[in-house]
Amino acid sequence: MAKANGKTDGHLGLKHEDLEHELPAAETLDESGLQSSAANPPEVGAASEAEKLKAERDALLDRLARLQAEFDNARKRAAREQQDFREFAAADVIKNFLPALDSFERALKSAGDATDFRNGVDLIYRQFQDALQKSGVQPIAAVGQVFDPRVHEAVEMVDTTGVPDQHVVDELQRGYKYKDRLLRPAMVRVARNGRG
Repeated sequence: MAKANGKTDGHLGLKHEDLEHELPAAETLDESGLQSSAANPPEVGAASEAEKLKAERDALLDRLARLQAEFDNARKRAAREQQDFREFAAADVIKNFLPALDSFERALKSAGDATDFRNGVDLIYRQFQDALQKSGVQPIAAVGQVFDPRVHEAVEMVDTTGVPDQHVVDELQRGYKYKDRLLRPAMVRVARNGRG
């Protein structure tokens, strides 16, 4: 044990004055139960720390609000661009059908005979087919083909020996694909005869 009056401890060789200098400054507990140094009052450090945190919070909230506004504007801009693109694409498709519409108007105004009328309808039909093809629409082959439930819709089974079994006998309504996507299946009658 260390002795007072500058005497040394027998085991450690330390003086009592040395021990007092080694101890840290006395610490006290403030009202919140946190330790605070007697040399540094808690009000000054805590107030500046709180102001610093409040400023940082305000800056983050402001940044969040700006990012949310930017995101909302980008979303609205993307929706507007998609709408513009759809309208532009639709206008391009509509232009392909205008010549057929012109032919219909001319046919309705003409006072020709049945042969001229038939020829005019054939012309309009070819113009419509051309417009569909330019737009990427293709008819689905049906008559004489093996029945394919992915592109054909069977509305009737026909007992016949003139067509192989499970082959399309007749097409009631033409089916169409847009590029590789089915727009509507072909409505068909399918042969049933046991021949394969």
